[in-house]
Amino acid sequence: MMLLMFEEPGCVWCARWTADVGQEYPITPEGIAAPLVRTDLRDPVPEGVTLASPPRYSPTFVVVQDGTELGRIEGYPGEDFFWGLLGRILERAEPQS
Repeated sequence: MMLLMFEEPGCVWCARWTADVGQEYPITPEGIAAPLVRTDLRDPVPEGVTLASPPRYSPTFVVVQDGTELGRIEGYPGEDFFWGLLGRILERAEPQS
């Protein structure tokens, strides 16, 4: 499982996410369960990943499990909302073996 972060240069909300969450994300239970993979919004989707639709906003966070989109957060609604929304998506994940 992974968390894809689609971003673009100059994105103020991406920078805010990085400042609010980015440093601690890798050491949280969520970050361990779904490591962060940053990708440019304009780049092709990583190989082996199927999305429900192309990301249009930056940042867009997409949880991917077994190559398939499990859920997404479009935009950055603030730290408290981000963690809550991400938690709901991760609850739907299949246990990893």
